[in-house]
Amino acid sequence: MSFDSGPLDRYLSAAFGDDPAMAADLRKAFTDSARDLADLLRRARCDANWEMAALRLKSLSATFGIIPLIELAEEAMAGAPGDPAVLRAINSVIDEIA
Repeated sequence: MSFDSGPLDRYLSAAFGDDPAMAADLRKAFTDSARDLADLLRRARCDANWEMAALRLKSLSATFGIIPLIELAEEAMAGAPGDPAVLRAINSVIDEIA
């Protein structure tokens, strides 16, 4: 899965204009939060924790228009808790964004 950084870059540009330092800080804040949620998914030991972490990841991703991450969060919610393929895909997209 390839990540199109267009939506995030447009959001950052609209919010901060030509301030690359501020845009970089916000990108880092997003990826740090997404990594925290991916870690919550990895550590989830029950369906409710898995679903809550996936829903929070979906909401965070929707704020910035990150469609691949939204779709993966939805896939996580629809699938089995602890699905290693979904976790790898989520981490891969986050790595591409960072």
